[in-house]
Parts: sequence; C-alpha cells; structure tokens
Amino acid sequence: MADKKKASNMARRKQEIQLQQEIETQEEWEDIMSKEGLYVVDVYQEWCGPCTGLVANLKRLKNELGDDLLHFAIAKADTIDALEKYRGRCEPCFLFYAGGVLVAVIRGANSPMVMRTVTEQLQQEHKVIDGTAERKEIKDPYISMVDTMDDMDEDEEETEEGRPASKKDGKQMRFKGELVNFGDENDRSQEAKKEVTVAIIKPDAVQAGKVDEILAEIKTQGIEILKQEERVMTEEEATNMYTHLQEEEFFKDLITFMTSGPSHILVLTKGRTGENIINNFRDLLGPTSVEEAKEKQPESLRAKHGQETYMNALHGSSSEDQAMRELGFFFPDYVIPAAEGKPKLQRTLALIRPDAFKLHKEEVIQMINEAGFKIALQKEMLLTKEMAEDFYKEHKGQEYFDELVTRMSSGPLMALGLAREDAVEGWRGMLGPKELDKAKEEAPDSLRAKFAVDDVMINQFHGSDSEDSAQKELEFFFPVQQTMAVIKPDALGTKDEIIEKVHEAGFKIAARKETTLSMEIAKEFYSDHKDKDYYNDLVEHMASGPTMFMVLSREDAVDGWRSLIGPTDPEKAKEDSPESLRALYGGDILKNAVHGSSNTERAKDHIQKIFGDLKFTCDGWLVKDEQEMQEQDEKTEEAAGEETQQTTEGEEQKGDLEEPPKQEQAEEQEQEAEAAKTEEEKPQEEEQKSTEEAKPSEEETPKEEPKQEEAKTEEESPKEEEKSEEAPKEEEKKEEEKKEEEVKQEEEAPKPAEEEAKPEGEGEAKTEEPEQQKTEEQTKTEEPTPEETKTEGEDEKKEEETKTEGEGAA
Repeated sequence: MADKKKASNMARRKQEIQLQQEIETQEEWEDIMSKEGLYVVDVYQEWCGPCTGLVANLKRLKNELGDDLLHFAIAKADTIDALEKYRGRCEPCFLFYAGGVLVAVIRGANSPMVMRTVTEQLQQEHKVIDGTAERKEIKDPYISMVDTMDDMDEDEEETEEGRPASKKDGKQMRFKGELVNFGDENDRSQEAKKEVTVAIIKPDAVQAGKVDEILAEIKTQGIEILKQEERVMTEEEATNMYTHLQEEEFFKDLITFMTSGPSHILVLTKGRTGENIINNFRDLLGPTSVEEAKEKQPESLRAKHGQETYMNALHGSSSEDQAMRELGFFFPDYVIPAAEGKPKLQRTLALIRPDAFKLHKEEVIQMINEAGFKIALQKEMLLTKEMAEDFYKEHKGQEYFDELVTRMSSGPLMALGLAREDAVEGWRGMLGPKELDKAKEEAPDSLRAKFAVDDVMINQFHGSDSEDSAQKELEFFFPVQQTMAVIKPDALGTKDEIIEKVHEAGFKIAARKETTLSMEIAKEFYSDHKDKDYYNDLVEHMASGPTMFMVLSREDAVDGWRSLIGPTDPEKAKEDSPESLRALYGGDILKNAVHGSSNTERAKDHIQKIFGDLKFTCDGWLVKDEQEMQEQDEKTEEAAGEETQQTTEGEEQKGDLEEPPKQEQAEEQEQEAEAAKTEEEKPQEEEQKSTEEAKPSEEETPKEEPKQEEAKTEEESPKEEEKSEEAPKEEEKKEEEKKEEEVKQEEEAPKPAEEEAKPEGEGEAKTEEPEQQKTEEQTKTEEPTPEETKTEGEDEKKEEETKTEGEGAA
C-alpha cells in the first residue's frame, strides 16, 4: 500500500511538473524566453515557495483551452539573475511573457484576474503570430518605481554628510537588505490603499443626457464614486488611452468618437477595502459588444445605454495595472484613500417556518445570498410543541399564540445564523412588517408578503429584533459546543495565519497546547483509524514534530470546524472549497495541515485525551475563569468581621462596608470587654501582643456600634475646646505616670486601641466616660514622653497613632 501511495504521489508530482515547468537557473530562464507562446510565470523564493492556491484553476484552464501556445512555469528568483529585483517579496507575483517580452503583471493570488488575463493575452498572442496585431511590451510598475528611486539616490549621491538622511536610509534598505525592507514597506503601503477602478461615461451617453441615470445605477450597486470630472479628450490623449486597439479596423473612428464631445471620468471603489471592484464594475458594464450585452445581460449598463461597437456608453479598467495607468493618466495627483479595517459583523437568527421551507427554501436562500448575507450557521430541524412554546414563551397569552406554536411544530423548518455588518436590521428589512396585510400593502416585495401562505395568518419568517435577542435565539437553535482542532506538524509554520482564520470564523479558543506527540499517544489519538491502510504513516507523521492542539467553542462547533477545514484531500479541497484551510495550507492527504473531530462524542474523547477533564461555561470558556470571577466578587462582598486584618483595613479605607446587625455588634462588644479585662492582668511584656489582638476586633466594629448618637456627639465637638484642654491634661498624665507608672501602664494598655477608632468618626468606647475619652484622644496627638519611648508597648502605640491619623486624613 505504501508503494502504491508513493507511486500516486510521484504521478501527481509529474502532472504538476508538466503543468508548471520548473525554472531554477539563468540558462533555463533564457531558454523559455527564446520560445514561442505565452508563458505565465509564478515568481517565488525558496523560503516562501510558489503559489499553490491557483494550481487547480490553472490546470482546469489549461484543459479547457487545450492551446499549445499556453505554458505555465514557476521560477526561483533566488538563483535567476534576471529576477534579482523580485527577491525579498512574499506576495505572489505572476509575470506574463510572450515571445520573451513582458506583456502583463499580476500581484496577489487573484484567481479571476489571472484567469481573465491568461485568456486575453493568449488571444492577443494568436493575433501577433497571425500578423494582425503587434506585441505590446510593458514594464513592471513596481520595478520601474524601484529603479526610479535608485536613480534619484544616485543623482543625489554627493558626500555622505551632504546627503539627505531619508535618501541615505532608503539606499541602505535596498543595498543591504536586497529590497526586503523597502519591499515590505511598499507592500504595507499598497495593502493600506483601497482598490479602485477607472470608469468613463463616453460622449454618446453624455450627449444623450444619461449621466445622472448611470451614476444613480452605479450607486445602487453599493459602488462609491471617489472622484469625477467632465472633460473633452484630445486626439493624443485618446490615442494613448486606446493604444491597445490600434490594430482594430474601427480605431480611427473610435478616436474621432472619443474626441467628439465631453466624457465623464470616474474613480470608483466599493466597501471598506475596494476588494474586487474591477471585476464587479465590469460585470455591471456587461459585454463590450452592445448586441451581445442585450442578448446575454439585458440589465447591464451597456445593454441599457449603448448603441453599437465602440459607442457602448461606458468603459471600465480591465485589470489592476490598467486601472493604475488610467488613474495616473487622468488624475496624476490623486491620492487613493486608505483601506478601512475589517467591518464588525453582526449575527442574527433567521427562521424559515415549515410552510415556506417546504415550498420556497431554495428561492429564499438565493435571495439571502444576493442580499450579501453570509450563512454562518444552518440547520434543518423539527420542533416539538414544547420546544415551540418555550421559544415563544414571551408571546404566551396572545390570541395568535396557539396557532403560532401549531404552525412552528407542523413540520421541518430551517434555522440560519446570518452574518453581515448590519445583520439584525438588514434581515428585518428583508422580512417586512409582521402583519401580513400590512406587509402586502406597504412592502409587497418583502419576504413575508411575497411568500405568504393562503389561509394561514402567521407569517412565514422570523428575525431577531436586537443583538441581545439574536445571541439568545442563536444559542437556542445552535447550542455552544466544543471540538478538537489540530494543526499538524506540516502546517505548524503557518499556525498564526490559521489561528487568525479561526477567530474570523467566530470560534473561541478555550484551551490550547503545543506539544510533540509520542508514538503511543499518537496511536491512541487516532485509534479510530487503526484499521485503515494509512494508519501507520499517519501516526509517524503526527509524532514527527510539534503539533498544536486547540479546544474550539462555538455554536455547532464540530460541523463548523469541519466545514472550515474542507475535504480531507487538499486537491479536492482546492476544487470544491478553495478558501478552506486544507486547500490553502495542505500538501497531500497525509500532510493536509489540520484535523477536526468528526462528531461531538469523538470531540469529547479527543479533548479528554489531550487536555484531561475540562468544564466549560455556557458561552464556551473554561469554567475556571468563571469561578475565579465569582470568588473575587464574593470576597469584595464579605462583611467586615469575616475578613482578615489586612483585608478589613483596606476595605475600611475605601469606606465601602455595610453595618452588620445590632445583635452581632453587641456580641463583639462583650468579647472586646472581656479581652480587655484579661489583658490588664497580663505582664507588661505582653502589652504589645494584647494591643495588636485588640485592634482588629475594634477596627472591625466602628460602623457596627449600636449607639452611634454618642459617637456622633463626640465627633462634632469643637476643635477649639480640644486644643484648650491639651496642656493641663498632659501634665496630669505625667504626674500619674511618675507616681503609679506600673498601674497606669496596665490600665492604659487597651485604651489607645479603643481610642484609635475615633479619628475615623467611629464612637466606639461607649463603656468609658466621655471626658476621659476626650482626654486620652487629645493626649494621643501629642509627642510621647521619654518613659513611653522606652517601652515596646508605647512604641507600638505611636505607630498605631500615626497610622490612625493617616486613615482619618484620608
């Protein structure tokens, strides 16, 4: 089997070589340049490789055309001197050479543009060979710009000191970095600009007064007019404009026509980035021939407003390069606006109820796609009566409720998750009014009016009325699931790009792990494939290097991820789902970049094997995160007496605590009195410990005092009275300390802790005489006596006094 697989891979590789000739040396390059026909060359560097995304399309085009003049090649710029200036760039670049002459350039993997250019240039080359046309050589605009800047640098190359810093830096970037840095900056500049096209409303349409009508039709397609100008072309301008048609019999008549009156020149774009505006506008124009346009695209602009041949009303750029040339021709000083960031997409729930689903499903889906919605989620299901009642429980009691539930559970329906920048309002706009009579009268083209069912009073569609409702309703029909996503060793180098696409698809990455699997774990992980011929190769590959495992959460995550990764065979993926991850990053069936669980049970099993036991919240995150949040909330809501000393002090400073019940206050007060009494009998060396133990309980009770009126009276006593009593009371205290120092120390030890709460407005010491409280409070504000300084208890009292004063000031 392994031999058959190798043979199959070799056969596939030979087909690719036959499709794209590999060019790696200057001699091979010169050889193809000397041959007849059109060569489409994918220029690449070894570190990034050729563009594989278009191979399937090129192969199909080659088979369809069957033209011996058409050749495809891949050329390694690293080793070909003629392609030296293409080094240091990661963007795909396709060069079109005919008879050794460059005739077109396309940057980026723009498949439609490449396909169209191949067809156009091949037709042109046949005309050249037949002698009915001349080959038109062009210069690569990017390379020309680089050469121009190099020439500017050389002209300004005087002395190193006299040379402008910007030019010097630019020179260093080009010579030391082989255009890498300069190229990257230019790429960023190009990527930051909107894509634009140039349109011309020709003299016949202008003279017929159709400009306003044409402009209105352009705007209805969502196309933005960035710049417009009316002007009469000179003969020289018209000749330069249409030089590619100079071999046509009607060329002179065309020039005469284009200079016969004013034309209306437009610069157009679309959306935030202008992506695909060139193709979109050309589709709106229709075929060049007015007769063909009327036959094949009767709604196109040329079919509506054109007359014949070159008098076809409008012109549009055929490629990005041509758009840039025409923009420079008509508006040389115009600066293309910067592309905006990706729009924030909304999601909404759309329900096609049973009757409409049975009769009009395909037509409705087509209308949804044409309206620009992306169908992110899709499910056909049959609701039970209980499920319908639960979903519409807010409508219970309404006269239509029973019929609504009956119709919703009468047969299969379709639930859709629609995404668009304005999905909620956009979908409701398509639906029209809820009342069928009103919908038919006011919005006859709305879905509810158009697909109403005879003798059924319930409309046939549902749409969420807000983003919040949409989220809840989507969760009802598409509950959040978890699936296992794997980025295999062969694609780990592109993990950042893949992860970006994961986020774009709306997945949450609840957990991730990058590891190299052992053979044993790889065998266990793919145990459901052990009977397959490719099992051993698969296991060896998965253990060959680092692998990224991710737990993804989203509505219908299992099917959603499998849809995003595409078919198992990357070749089939490129044909059936060219934007899928395997089409973009896969090599072959074995090295197909990514893996996804096939159903919910296997997803759970895979997650268990790699991550162990995990639990998730309703919105798809790990439960751990939610628990930590709840614990933090509970901590901030704890009462003062249930916290540690450090937590209590921090909360008291914030002033956020609530008063506990009075019964708890009384109990705490009794405990404090008993503690104080016990501490009076302890030796002097335990004073500090007693003070520290008394302080927390008393600091926890400031706002817990049942009798706050006394405290309030004490707090409101005038400051002048306090100051006048300070001096005599200090002397009394000193005399008492000299006579009965030991007794005083025992009696005074708990009092400072009681009094420290007072500066914060917490009249705590209700068991003591008010006058004595004032005396001791005022005494605390003075400097301690020498005797106090000598004792550890008095040192602690000073620190506590300082802290209390600071808290009071705060």
